[in-house]
Amino acid sequence: MSLHFVKYQGTGNDFIMIDNRSGEWNQLTISDIQKLCDRRFGIGADGLIKINSIDGYDFEVDYYNSDGSKSFCGNGARCSVAFAHELGILSDSVSFMAIDGAHEAVKSNGLVFLKMNDVPSIDTSSADYVLNTGSPHFIHFTNSVTDFDIVAYGKEIRYSEKYREEGINVNAIHQPDAGSFEIRTYERGVEDETLSCGTGVTAAALALGEKNAITGEFEYQVKSKGGNLSVKFTRDANGFSNIWLIGPAVSVFKGSVNV
Repeated sequence: MSLHFVKYQGTGNDFIMIDNRSGEWNQLTISDIQKLCDRRFGIGADGLIKINSIDGYDFEVDYYNSDGSKSFCGNGARCSVAFAHELGILSDSVSFMAIDGAHEAVKSNGLVFLKMNDVPSIDTSSADYVLNTGSPHFIHFTNSVTDFDIVAYGKEIRYSEKYREEGINVNAIHQPDAGSFEIRTYERGVEDETLSCGTGVTAAALALGEKNAITGEFEYQVKSKGGNLSVKFTRDANGFSNIWLIGPAVSVFKGSVNV
């Protein structure tokens, strides 16, 4: 069968997008997904996303990492919003369902504003913070990310006894000034560094909000290897709420492939 797709990227995090509102590709196998995401023998991507129909929402984001495992993906969700707009879902504001629950988003001036779920608490029991922003993240604070070996460090944490079974995404961040930070991320499911990670950027922003004892509304500007993002949030006694991940989502090319 011929599979029609569109390739999208959000600050270098790239995805194969499939319109599955008819259910035509419900039976796409894990092996199929792995082959399609392979950068030498397939289309090549960090993940694959099926846009499904679902009652009560504009669409469902059905996300798969390049190894076929499932999780929530912030940049993938932002690209899904842009792709849904391309498919004719033209509302300025949309609501969709994902593996971690319902989300809302707005596409405006070339950017996608994605509302993330609230994060009531962060594990700060060690110098490195751990939290879940739809996907679990380990946050390591460092003086520089430029020469930081994120792949070696990421594998060490991700395959440690504590995290081996479930897996965890590993982020190294450096804060040069009060309103911004730089980040590099090792992603589980890809098992390598990615140019950007939306849930990682969000997790890092909240970790800094906690570390810096931010109160009220705040916004961090973020520099990843693949481009710039921003994260808005509100921090109070109940944790973090009104969390928005903001950045571009760009169509790269479209085509078809036999599956």
